[in-house]
Parts: sequence; structure tokens; C-alpha cells
Amino acid sequence: MAVIILACISSANVYSQGKYKYSQPRELSDGWNTGSLKLQNPDSIKLYRLFNQLLEGGHRIHSMLVVKDGEIVIEEYFGDNSVNIQHDLRSATKSITSVLMGIAISKGFVSDIDDPVSRYVSYTNVKNPDQRKDEITIRHLLTMSTGLDCNDWDMGSKGREDKVYRKKDWLQYFMDLPMINDPGAVSDYCTMAQVLAAEVISRASGMTIDQFAREYLFDPLQVKNVSWGHTSDKDVIPAAKRLYMTPRDMAKIGQLILRNGEWNGKQIVAKAWVEESTTAKTKITGIDYGFLWWNVPFQINGNITVAKLATGNGGQYIFIFPELNLVAVFTGGAYNSPDDKLPFAIVKDVLLPVFTARDN
Repeated sequence: MAVIILACISSANVYSQGKYKYSQPRELSDGWNTGSLKLQNPDSIKLYRLFNQLLEGGHRIHSMLVVKDGEIVIEEYFGDNSVNIQHDLRSATKSITSVLMGIAISKGFVSDIDDPVSRYVSYTNVKNPDQRKDEITIRHLLTMSTGLDCNDWDMGSKGREDKVYRKKDWLQYFMDLPMINDPGAVSDYCTMAQVLAAEVISRASGMTIDQFAREYLFDPLQVKNVSWGHTSDKDVIPAAKRLYMTPRDMAKIGQLILRNGEWNGKQIVAKAWVEESTTAKTKITGIDYGFLWWNVPFQINGNITVAKLATGNGGQYIFIFPELNLVAVFTGGAYNSPDDKLPFAIVKDVLLPVFTARDN
């Protein structure tokens, strides 16, 4: 279906507004200003083509929201979705954990990302004893380079996410895993590294991760419609739960990063941390990765612009384009399907052409 939609966007030569009627997003007294998108350049036709296709259905995008120059200018929901419905962020929660770690450091709860994890979370009687486990630092958690046998994208990995779900004590099981690399040597996509990072924040602050997030991040951002949960039917510790948020609140996270940690004149997380955490430190499957943030390049008009990106299974995305002063948010239900990559094509073939044309 993603191919069909993009083919229609690219091949149509005649402008037809069709069913889609653009309207300025509503002001909701939620901390956001909204603006009217002036659809006056030729590339804007692509937006109408896109939304006419999306309105016909046959896809699993739930919402699409665009913030330009600090204002929400596009806000569309599909199917039964609406502005107040929370979405399971899945692994996009990882990037928000990175923000929380930056706050924990600035507040003095965590001394340094190069501290050994054992300073905050210690375990006894660990299986597969290895001196290198004592060398695992918070930095290694944030870059998914612990050296433990944990790779969610490798069916044979002992620390693969779905295998962990079957265990009673997830953190103990994680620390029991054998070492297959030196810490910092190789980065493999490992959800449990992020879970342990969240546990570090909890142990250091004396607060559960949801309490910490509410006090130091969500309340300052006026984020109230938020919850934590998990799809596992077993008891899940707070640090292992995922965020459920609305697209508007996801966009606040994107805008916070775009503004180097500042929201409505208040510094929520240190500028230096935002710059450091969203800068590439390693590669996972050949893609640049920072501290739980992806760096994904897009080509537009012969130039490369890099998106700072939070991603989650099913089509949950926060795209941040600092050079364009642009944030794009998608939610979706294409779980474990290549259709969850449709937003990448929409960004590349529709949003970037439209908004770079507006800036010129």
C-alpha cells in the first residue's frame, strides 16, 4: 500500500483538490500555537494528493502532525483516531529516556554518563561472570554497546527482547547474559540497555521513571494526557514500561530537541546534553546513532539534511529537522510490517519538497 500511495503522489500531473480540505489546526490551550499553511507553491499540490490518498484508507497511519517555525501547521487524523487519543510509542520511548537521562545529570542525580552502571544498579550471583561486566557504563547503555549478548534484531541472541518478556526478573536476566564483545566495541539494537538506563535514573533519583518524567519533563511541557504500559501480560517493572502519548505531546518532545532543550523560554534539559545526545556516536546496522537517537540523512534539492529521529514499531516517529525549523510526527498501527516505513517516504517525497520550497 505504501508503494501505491507514493506512486499516486508522484505520477499525478493534474492538480485536483478532491475530498481533502485543509484547515488550520485548532488552538487548544495546551502550550501550542497553530498557524495556517499557505499552500501557494507548486509542491503544495503534493500535500493534497497525499491526503486525498490517505483519506481513501488502505494504510495504517493513524496521525500526521507538522510543526513549522514553532507552530502546528498540519494536523490530520485517520480512522477512529483523534487529537486526545494516546498512542503506544514503542521504541520512540527510548529517545525520551535519553532526555530524562540528561535531566538526571543536570539535576545531580547521576554524576556522569561514564560512571559504571554498577554504581547505581548492582547485582550479586550474576551468571556468566565476566570482569568486563563491571566496565559497562551508562554511555554503553545509551549507545547500546554493552557487549552483552543482546540484539533484538538477531533471532539467535539470548537477550532478544521477546525472549526477555518470558522471564520473571528482566534486569537480572539481562545482567546474567554472556559477554560477546568488549563494552563500547560494537553496538547492537538492544531494548534492555534502555530499560537498564531508565532503572539507573530511578535508583539514582529515588523515583519511579514515570514520577521522574512527570516532575521534570512532562509538567514543564504541559503534558498531562500520558501513561505508561506494556503489551506483555506479565508484571512489568516501571523502568521497562513504554510511553503512551498524543501526537501533539510527541511534537513537544521534538520541539524541545529542536530548540536545544528549551520550551517556552524555560530550559528543561541542558543545551549541551541535547547537542551531545543527538550527535552520532556509533552505528547500528550502518545507521548513525547517538544516545538513543537516530541520525537519518535525507536528500533534498541536491543537498543532504539530517533528521534527528525517534522511531517506534508500527509507525511511531518524531522527525526533527533543525536546518528547516521543522518537526514531523506520525503514529500508526503497522506493527511488525514494512508498511510502518511509509512516513519516511512521505517526509522525503512530500514534506521536504513542500517546506523547502516555502523557505526559498
